[in-house]
Amino acid sequence: MGGVTEFGQPAAGRADALEQVVAGSPQSVGSFRFWFADQRWEWSDEVAVMHGYQPGSVELTTDLLLSHKHPEDRPQVAATLASAIETGEPYCSRHRIVDTAGAVHSVIVVGDRLLDEAGEIVGTAGYYVDVSDTVEEGRREFVEETLPDLIKAREVIEQAKGALMLVYGISAEQAFRVLQWRSQETNTKLRQLAERLVTGINTMGGGPLSQRTSFDHLLLTVHEQAGEPSAHGR
Repeated sequence: MGGVTEFGQPAAGRADALEQVVAGSPQSVGSFRFWFADQRWEWSDEVAVMHGYQPGSVELTTDLLLSHKHPEDRPQVAATLASAIETGEPYCSRHRIVDTAGAVHSVIVVGDRLLDEAGEIVGTAGYYVDVSDTVEEGRREFVEETLPDLIKAREVIEQAKGALMLVYGISAEQAFRVLQWRSQETNTKLRQLAERLVTGINTMGGGPLSQRTSFDHLLLTVHEQAGEPSAHGR
């Protein structure tokens, strides 16, 4: 894993940088939801701050959201949003936003289907990740290279979150906090922890009570499974 990439980023550091993008920090990652029928948006406090707003100080609309896209990136984002509305398919977009102070942020937006109780697609929901510290001029290709890995990492983390939500009856945010806690407590990368948890779940058997007990044990010992835990790049 030694050596240096063409962008001057140590090869070992690429995984650490990607891990930081996937896991994020309270200041650099936030969530959003958009309902197609009434064109209603919700964004987390973190995403509001990314755009330069105090949480709860502004009503989010599609026009307002697009107005913050960098002029060169706005057509691409509008097309991505239109495609999501038409097809309901997941998407991943890297573009720039301009906050209320005029500062430019490079962001990655990962969106997935938003379903109602009947399983029908009613909108899109996902995450904003501010990668301005990672994406400097001359290094955008680095992010483009890592996008496929980012999507795969997000998928396995979402699977692990879903398992926690189902077993413990908790929210998606609470499930992610549990994963972050176990990641920090065991000094294991978040993606690696999620992968091992999902693999372990697939081997569980028995009835509901047995599965619950097995899951509890798995969550507390998953970091000890095959593969060497890696120190955080955070």
